[in-house]
Amino acid sequence: MTKIKNKKKVFVAMSGGVDSSVAAALLKKQGYEVTGVFMKNWTQPVETYSYKKSLCWVDERRDAIRVAAKLGIPLLTFDFEKEYRKQVVNYMFREYKAGRTPNPDIQCNKLIKFPLFLKRARKMGADFIATGHYIRIKNSELRINNGKSSKIISKLYIAKDTTKDQSYFLWTLKQSQLKYCLFPIGDYLKSEVRQMAKKMGLQNALKKGTSGICFIGEVKLREFLKKKIKEKPGKIITTEDKVVGHHPGIFYFTIGQRHGLEVSGEKPYYVAAKDVKNNVLIVAEGGNNPALYKKEVELKGTNFINPQPASLKRQSVLARVRYRQPLSPAVICKQGRDYKLIFKKPQKFVASGQSAVFYSPAEASAKAGGKELLGGGIIK
Repeated sequence: MTKIKNKKKVFVAMSGGVDSSVAAALLKKQGYEVTGVFMKNWTQPVETYSYKKSLCWVDERRDAIRVAAKLGIPLLTFDFEKEYRKQVVNYMFREYKAGRTPNPDIQCNKLIKFPLFLKRARKMGADFIATGHYIRIKNSELRINNGKSSKIISKLYIAKDTTKDQSYFLWTLKQSQLKYCLFPIGDYLKSEVRQMAKKMGLQNALKKGTSGICFIGEVKLREFLKKKIKEKPGKIITTEDKVVGHHPGIFYFTIGQRHGLEVSGEKPYYVAAKDVKNNVLIVAEGGNNPALYKKEVELKGTNFINPQPASLKRQSVLARVRYRQPLSPAVICKQGRDYKLIFKKPQKFVASGQSAVFYSPAEASAKAGGKELLGGGIIK
């Protein structure tokens, strides 16, 4: 591990979990001047609509404090709860009410972790920020102005541990942010991260990872949404227009959902579409029903990690429309002011509001030594 010659200041987002703890430890070992930062984004208890005890910011912060003490680094607390509630939680309620299925983790990265955390860290003198995300970053120098000057170009790649890779959640990042970002654990397996934590004597070495909504945890979605979205009963019909049941509100369901539907048939029913205007939930019988597949996916708010030239109208990529979904060959095409993906094979359970994320095609990935995250967009 190469140590840096001149100490650079880095603020590390420390959640209390093992990944961000090891990220901080690795950076200190490399010679950085490390400051831990715990982000207090959600303090409201959610036990009443949680599958299990929800994340408690007090407990998580206590774990971060213990790790910081063990590493001999200071720990600050940044309070972004007001911004998180407005830009992530309220956004989530609005999207569900409109019949879409948002991804709050992506929204959190886009509007909280990177812009707000980065801005405050830089204001306080940090040269970089770092997180415990499983993703790899590579920086290279690009000569411009006929070689008279240069700029740094950052590229993101799928993590070494493909089972933990979090690139899907980071497609909104821009070059102006990435030049200040470090992702220390992207080149390690999760098992290696835990092993390092054990050797360092970190008390959270075996701590289970979190899941569910970022900073909130796992929740019973329908109960959580009922806080802001009242029930609005309506019909459940098949793709053949046959009424097979009733629903409490289409916003409580997502495309591809099977459980929670009060219908019966020879084969299981899956949510195929949501008619918001008429308050009708449309279901398809059988998991391989053609109504559950789409070959073309229109996008909005598309972002390229490295901005594409205006002349580029089509590009071959590998893409996915859900987290952990296997990557599939596709072509991304310019469509008006935005883009659409045309897949080689139809994709299952394409949900409006979710993200479609695209990567370098197989040949380019092999040459680069890994799949490069090119960008993504919100599914219309």
